[in-house]
Amino acid sequence: MPVIKFSRQRESIRNYLSGTKEHPTADVIYHNIRKEYPNISLGTVYRNLNLLVEQGEIQKLSCGDGTDHFDYNTDEHYHFICTECRRVLDLEMESISHINIIAGANFDGIIEGSSTYFYGKCPNCKNSSK
Repeated sequence: MPVIKFSRQRESIRNYLSGTKEHPTADVIYHNIRKEYPNISLGTVYRNLNLLVEQGEIQKLSCGDGTDHFDYNTDEHYHFICTECRRVLDLEMESISHINIIAGANFDGIIEGSSTYFYGKCPNCKNSSK
């Protein structure tokens, strides 16, 4: 992998993501980074996010709402997506990576990984609908 030149803006994006448990979109990141770098463009934020994903420093989550969300935690873990407010949350649970073995039992190819999302109402939406 080629060495990437240091960028204060990219470092600011990395620091923002490392300091939140939320899974923000590029727009949310852009609005927060603009506080420190008022002249930064949304395109620069997208380019840096994609570079950080390519470098394996962050995860890009495609949650089915047409907008990518970003996660600083690159360890194997699972996500919950609220069907009402679209919030993305980390789930604390045991690994279900054995699902790859189950899926491969009757498959002639090679399964190298999987991505699992759980859907429903988050605690806030569940409580507000009572």
